[in-house]
Amino acid sequence: MKKKALFEKLPDKIPSGSAPANALAAVAFLLFFNYITVGAHVFSNISLFLKATLLNAVILSAAYALQSRVAGYITRHYSDLPKTLIRVALSISVHALVSGGFMVLIAWLYIGQKIFGASLTVHTLVIIYVVNLAAIVLFTGLWETFDALGRWRQHEINTERLMKENVNGQLESLKAQISPHFLFNTLNSLSALIGEDPEKAEQFVDEMARVYRYLLQTNHSSVDQGDLGQLTTLKKELSFIESYGHLLKTRYGDGMKLYIHVEECFLDSRIPPLTLQLLVENAVKHNVIRASRPLTIFILSTVEGQLMVRNNLQKKNLTAGAENIESTHVGLTNIVTKYELLSEYRPGLPQPVIESNHEFFTVTLPLIS
Repeated sequence: MKKKALFEKLPDKIPSGSAPANALAAVAFLLFFNYITVGAHVFSNISLFLKATLLNAVILSAAYALQSRVAGYITRHYSDLPKTLIRVALSISVHALVSGGFMVLIAWLYIGQKIFGASLTVHTLVIIYVVNLAAIVLFTGLWETFDALGRWRQHEINTERLMKENVNGQLESLKAQISPHFLFNTLNSLSALIGEDPEKAEQFVDEMARVYRYLLQTNHSSVDQGDLGQLTTLKKELSFIESYGHLLKTRYGDGMKLYIHVEECFLDSRIPPLTLQLLVENAVKHNVIRASRPLTIFILSTVEGQLMVRNNLQKKNLTAGAENIESTHVGLTNIVTKYELLSEYRPGLPQPVIESNHEFFTVTLPLIS
């Protein structure tokens, strides 16, 4: 509760004020700039005032437009948190150079050419430049401070949301695993194996234990390890899915085939835990599985460094019987949501690609270095 209260006090950005207030501030600054550059006599002659005001408005508008474009470019190309020092140094340096350029232009017009009978001196111009530079440094520091606080707040919020998504996915997985229907079929398979092949029954129990151990360990690490617990290595996930696939192949026999071919160089990459289990479970849930029409699931690495999970498409009839479960899209939604949350504080992270045609259903997952 204290953390939430603290977050609610942090503004998203530095308050910029209302449009009328900004307009009044701009007009006041323009009048002050007239006084500094031309002198007090600028207000005694309406023609002189209008000419000086127009020229100074053009100069200040050009300076503002150029500095805004420069600031936008720097922000876009150096937006990552590790580049903060580079961004700050570039912002101050470039703004100082741009301001210096406009100061040279003002010096040429009002000191060198003495237009409008200007009373501006080099000493005054240097003071203006130093004050302007100090304002740039102060504003940049304030902006970066508020930006860092905003990023921190968003990171904490995203971490909490991602943890909830992980827990939700694990709960959905656990519900499917420990439902009476699942247990009934699993124990039926085990019972048949005990009489027919005790060695296979023993292996079946071992694989079942590995499945539940991984589920429980994943749930524990996601709660206790913070950001590190949000991801697991592809090697661990594949080891788990092999055990999970063994249970399915034991149950469905020749009706179920699982092929895994992943290059060794990708095994240390990370993905959200239980992602593959959700995809395999979806394939089993929504497709016909028979020895005459086997469901084949491929888990393959791609040359682009992604993971492709594909199964042949043979959708169940909605009236096919008790085996059919109506699709709620919980699994796919859970996976997509996790990657969306991860991308918010991992800029540039690709999103899962879901494709379906009359032959195959394919999900391509980004692997995280």
